[in-house]
Amino acid sequence: MSPEVETIGAYSRPQEPPQSPRTRQPELDFYCVKWIPWKGERTPVITQSTNGPCPLLAIMNILFLQWKVKLPPQKEMITSDELMAHLGNCLLSIKPQEKSEGLQLNFQQNVDDAMTVLPKLATGLDVNVRFTGVSDFEYTPECSVFDLLGIPLYHGWLVDPQSPEAVSAVGNLSYNQLVEKIITCQHSSDPNLVTEGLIAEQFLETTAAQLTYHGLCELTATAKEGELSVFFRNNHFSTLTKHKSHLYLLVTDQGFLQEEQVVWESLHNVDGDSCFCDSDFRLSHSLGKEPGAEGGGGSPEKQLQVDQDYLIALSLQQQQHPQGSQLSDLELAQQLQQEEYQQQQAIQPMQAQAPLPQGRGATPGRLAGERRPKPKQESDCTLL
Repeated sequence: MSPEVETIGAYSRPQEPPQSPRTRQPELDFYCVKWIPWKGERTPVITQSTNGPCPLLAIMNILFLQWKVKLPPQKEMITSDELMAHLGNCLLSIKPQEKSEGLQLNFQQNVDDAMTVLPKLATGLDVNVRFTGVSDFEYTPECSVFDLLGIPLYHGWLVDPQSPEAVSAVGNLSYNQLVEKIITCQHSSDPNLVTEGLIAEQFLETTAAQLTYHGLCELTATAKEGELSVFFRNNHFSTLTKHKSHLYLLVTDQGFLQEEQVVWESLHNVDGDSCFCDSDFRLSHSLGKEPGAEGGGGSPEKQLQVDQDYLIALSLQQQQHPQGSQLSDLELAQQLQQEEYQQQQAIQPMQAQAPLPQGRGATPGRLAGERRPKPKQESDCTLL
């Protein structure tokens, strides 16, 4: 730990006794470094222990994956000050492409604006989306950082063009402008404006996930193959890439720090159901399993089919119990047993005899990270 960081800590917490670097606990601005194999090179990515905006991590992870910034191979932790220093060096090293004096002055002004907003990157940015396109944001000085670095900034909160009433109500307004319009319409005496305000309010309520299927389709079409970008959703900034026409988000949860096979998370629907992949975008079937636990017989296609079968079973369960009641443990066990039996019939006999996986009590063949039925209390269990 550098002396500067210790000095800052001492001033911010004068009531605490001084601690040696060996005993001092990591502060909130410390981040763990996860080393992954990326395109044949050992590459660092920064993880975080709590959810937060932190666009600094999303930007820096792109620079690491592009090898524009490198860390010592033994680096295990890094501070936000160190990250901002690396980012500042990148910004200052950028040269204007145009030679004219006017464009050079404009470029220098953008660099000055970007350097001014650097401290905000560790806490959050003033980002105001427009619902007309995945690249449409209200321009703020903070956006100059993305422009200078050539990093696309995307979102997926779009109005479906097949809903003309919503398109008319939302128009070309930004999120802040739309909220103001809703408040104005609520106090209007014009019934047409009141109706328009209700439609706009309903749009915000039904798309509270800040991602629509139209937005997801547009995002998939707009993002370039192999491109690294920043994705904004629910006040969070993520590193996004496109591989073989599919979208993936970089997994930065510190809980996966030791999971070498968990690097990317698929982004293929609005509801959040996803699957994890390694650095080569191969499915990570489950967490905590030893190599070869499945006997080497499971392919990604079969794994995905099992996952889809399980989701269908959950959907049927919800339809059969619309009041929210759940299947009894006996019924659920029988249902899962039937699914496993059907799956066993589809694979080779030797694969059917493979030992059961031991990872986190997961059902054989079920993808990690998928939604599972909530465990019931012991008093509700049925002994088989």
